[in-house]
Amino acid sequence: MVRGFDNPVLAGFGGIAVTLPLILLFYGRSQVKPDLYKKVFMSNKLKLNVLLIFVFCEQVFKKPQTSIDVLPDECLFEILRRFFDGQEKYSCCLVSKKWLMLLSTIHRDEQKKAEEFDKSGGSLTRFLKGKKATDVRLAAIGLGTPGSRGGLGELSVLGNGASKVTDFGLKAVARCSPSLTSLTLWKLSSVGDEGVAEIANNCHLLEKLEFWECSAVTDKSLIAVANNCPKLTSLALESCSSIGNEGLQAIGKKCSILKSILIKNCSLVGDQGIASLVSSTTCSLMKINLNGLNISDMSLAVIGHHGISLTDVSLSSLHNVTEKGFWVMGNGQGLQKLKSFSVTACTGVTDLGLEAVGKGCPNLKLFSVQKSDYVSDKGVVAFAKATLSLETLILEECHKVTQLGIFGSLVNCGKLKTLSLTKCFGIKDLPMMISSGVSPCNSLKSLSVRNCPGFGHYSLALLGKLCHQIQKVVLNGLHGITDNGFTSLIQNSEAGLTEVDLSGCLSLTDKVVSEISLAHSATLKVLNLDGCRSITDASMVTIAQNCKILRELDVSKSAITDFTIAALACAEQSNLKVLSISGCRVSNKSLPFLKKLGESLVGLNMMQCRGVSSTVVLLLKTEFYKCDILV
Repeated sequence: MVRGFDNPVLAGFGGIAVTLPLILLFYGRSQVKPDLYKKVFMSNKLKLNVLLIFVFCEQVFKKPQTSIDVLPDECLFEILRRFFDGQEKYSCCLVSKKWLMLLSTIHRDEQKKAEEFDKSGGSLTRFLKGKKATDVRLAAIGLGTPGSRGGLGELSVLGNGASKVTDFGLKAVARCSPSLTSLTLWKLSSVGDEGVAEIANNCHLLEKLEFWECSAVTDKSLIAVANNCPKLTSLALESCSSIGNEGLQAIGKKCSILKSILIKNCSLVGDQGIASLVSSTTCSLMKINLNGLNISDMSLAVIGHHGISLTDVSLSSLHNVTEKGFWVMGNGQGLQKLKSFSVTACTGVTDLGLEAVGKGCPNLKLFSVQKSDYVSDKGVVAFAKATLSLETLILEECHKVTQLGIFGSLVNCGKLKTLSLTKCFGIKDLPMMISSGVSPCNSLKSLSVRNCPGFGHYSLALLGKLCHQIQKVVLNGLHGITDNGFTSLIQNSEAGLTEVDLSGCLSLTDKVVSEISLAHSATLKVLNLDGCRSITDASMVTIAQNCKILRELDVSKSAITDFTIAALACAEQSNLKVLSISGCRVSNKSLPFLKKLGESLVGLNMMQCRGVSSTVVLLLKTEFYKCDILV
């Protein structure tokens, strides 16, 4: 016996002398090949008394194959389909990728004991995005959400160029997750009818289905869903170039409780599909959104006649619809329950159509017109007179609407609560007089005017005289607003201003801010002065002293300094939660005051504050970890 070998291989044999006959006995003669590597070790201590010949086979270093892995798939299938318990199945899918993929191919009906699941649908939600969206992950999700834990209820797969989701992944989910109620597929060009059909055939509880840019999904998928998913209530299709009228007709006939439909940029969808869908779901359909479709006046006529349950209608970029379509829709007398109506970039919207819609929708609460070149003051005033229940009016890029249309709608619409104007370049700031017989518009609570360069101090002063109950004011990018015009609004607001956003109003000074703080200190909660370059420390002192319930203050890119920070920190009573001083002349001197404010702040914006060093910022972040600090 030879001991003391330093070679690691010898250590594997316990340091004993191994001869060729012993190796042959250990490994077998059949495993020793002539070309095997041989090496002779000589014992330094025994002076060549023993010749050791070690023959090493490559099999020594190979891990012996596990017996279960050599079984054919047919045998494994018979074994795995007998695991009906959710935890057992989940444990099996963790063994290897082979087991995971094989388990995902087992249909629920092929199991020896079918898994029970909640008849109202699953409660678990799963979300895959980008590179994480693969067939393997989908299989794991399907197997890892057993019915005993609520089952898979909602699945969203958002793909991109790197996503590797195919029909195989959807099939795995379909076989393992019959409790699925919501499915969203986004930018998955490799998913087609085969996978969606499997979902439809197995997931009969499906209620919500969304396809976004799934070019391989055709009408066959919608037909399969219609035939197998009677509980479908919501369908969204966007940029699905292979879906047309046939699929929508099937959905309309078979899905009798459909409540919401969105169809956008589907080139094969026409009047036949929309008309059949709306007329077949007349008693259930509540929301419809049509965008960028090749439909004509016929579709709008069907909506106006058969949309008796509709509460929300949105129409965008319907270039083939004319004035006649909107007129017929309004006179169809079927939109009695409509509460929200939005029209964007539809050339057929005119004053005549607008008036017809107003008369045909007596319960309308919200109306929005965007990017319209043909709606003028006449149409807006006629619409306001016809809709007795209107509460919110939104006008964006309606360049033929002027002051007359704005104030005419305020005078004639007795329940209007919110008025929003955006990029209406037809508004000119001209002096106007209101006759003594006109009653004030006391219903208006919120006023928003964004980037309307012609809206100036004359318009604002007139609004102040006419509307006495305004509480929320948003005036963005209005260079023509001056202190005198805003003073009228401040003095005539009887309800008290709660939110004031004056960002981008370059002509306003400390005078207006001081007046707001004195007149509305008891109600003011939000004040935004972003970009008001004439605002200084003087008005901020009055804000700190008077506005005790102010929660949010934004003085970014104004003329305030460290003195404002000190005034806010030293206020007797402060409820300030969010402070933005981005781009202001604030320095490290404000550190002790920022520390005091930080005790109650949840948000602090210090971006582009060049006077504050990184050391101070790090100190603030460390000390006030609950406050979200932007630098």
